[in-house]
This record gives sequence, C-alpha cells and structure tokens, in this order.
Amino acid sequence: MRSTSDTVASLGLAIGGIFGLAGTFVASNALRETLWAIDGVALVVAAALLTMKYQRLGNDCVAAGFLTFLAGESLLLAGNAAGLQASVPSYVGGISLWAAALIMVSAPKTFALWMRLTAFIAAVLFLVSVGMVLWGAPLLPTSAPLPAAGYPFLVLTFAGWIWTLLRPER
Repeated sequence: MRSTSDTVASLGLAIGGIFGLAGTFVASNALRETLWAIDGVALVVAAALLTMKYQRLGNDCVAAGFLTFLAGESLLLAGNAAGLQASVPSYVGGISLWAAALIMVSAPKTFALWMRLTAFIAAVLFLVSVGMVLWGAPLLPTSAPLPAAGYPFLVLTFAGWIWTLLRPER
C-alpha cells in the first residue's frame, strides 16, 4: 500500500520538475523567481521525505543522496531571489550538490537502469557546467546549451522516481 509520504514526495517531485522547467523558459524575472521558489520548496519537501523513506529501508547511500539533493536545492532556493547574475555562486554550489546527489542515489541498483542513466547524464552535464563557470565562462542558470541541457534529464529522473513511488506493489 502506498504511503501518504510517497504521494506527497511524488507531488513534490512533479511540482518541482514542472515549475523548474517552466521557470527556465519564462522571460519575466519576477515570474521566474516565483516559479523557482515553488519548485525549490516542493523539491526540498520531496527530498526530505525520500531521505526518511530510504533511511528506514536501510539504503544509506540512496538516503544520503536525497539528503545531499536537499542541501543543493536549499542553496539554489537561497540564491533565487537575488536574480540570475547574483545567484550564480549559490547556483554553482547547488548544482554541484545535485550532481553528487544524483550519483549517490543512482550508484546502488535501487532504481531502474534507465533512471540511473538519466541521473548520470544530468550529473555529468551539471558538473561540466560547474567547471565552465569555475574556469570563467559567463553561464547563468538559464544559459543554453549548458546548463539548460541537464534539466530535461533531471526531470526524466524525477519522473522515474515518481513512477517508482506510485507503481502498484508486486
């Protein structure tokens, strides 16, 4: 039987994925910051619930990965209201932690291979973006192709996690 926590975590991942992607493509700064604030809170709640779930199941690496994701998302959330340019330092820290989290969650064979692959691709794209910024590239959170190319892979990973949480028990 599905728990309320699984349902809430799934909703948080869905809201985070939808509002996060939408925020990337809107022109208005105020609307972007609003969408990303909603996205950030939803993902922090989801990651907290997933941390608890996988800790209770004894899967420490996955639990620690979700906790690391929570920390990264908190950094992103903290920098959001500063605007795109001013948020770059917290953004770089946040996506660095996202990348570490995605690898930690995907290293064990807890999730299906396709989810682990989308998470790994997102992690690599985020790490390349971090390296580019650290070496002086003028990237913003909305820059294309990087870091924007990582977002669809992140959202596909969220979709897989949602599917895992909501699928009927066998």
